[in-house]
Amino acid sequence: MDEEMKKEHAAEVYNSLCAALDNRNWRYDKPDDLVIRFDVSGEDIPMEFVLVVDASRQLIRLMSKLPFVVPEDKRMDLAIATCVASDCLMDGSFDFGLQNGIIYFRMTASFLDSTIGEGLFNYMIDCSCATVDHFNDKFLAIAKGFMSISEFVAEAKS
Repeated sequence: MDEEMKKEHAAEVYNSLCAALDNRNWRYDKPDDLVIRFDVSGEDIPMEFVLVVDASRQLIRLMSKLPFVVPEDKRMDLAIATCVASDCLMDGSFDFGLQNGIIYFRMTASFLDSTIGEGLFNYMIDCSCATVDHFNDKFLAIAKGFMSISEFVAEAKS
C-alpha cells in the first residue's frame, strides 16, 4: 500500500473513531490531525486518553497518562507493580518510565489491509477505561506509601 493510500485509509479510520465517540455522546478534542483526546470520570481518579491513528504504521494507539509522578524512592516498586499488572491483562499494557516516574497505559490495534468497525473502537475504549480505573488508585497508593508492593502483588494475583 503506498503512502497516499495509507493516509486515506487512516482518515477513514479516524472518522469512524469520531463517529463512535459521537454515538456515545462523548465530548472530545481534536488537537492535531488524526489525534483525539477525551477525559473519562473513573471511580476515583479522572482519566485522560489520547487516540492516535498512525497512518504510516496503520495502527490505532490508545494511551492514558496517569495523573501523577512516582517519587524516586518508590520507582522500583512501581516498576514491579506495572509489570505485574501488565501480566494480568488480556489486552494492553502499562509502561513505566523509571527515569521520570511516569506511568502510561497503552493499547494498539492494527487496521492494515482491513476494515474495522465501531465494535473494536468501543472495546478498546471500554477495556482501557476499566483497566486504568482498576489500577490507577493502586499505583497511586504504592507511590504514596499506603500500599506495599507485596500487598499489591498478592491482590493482583488473587
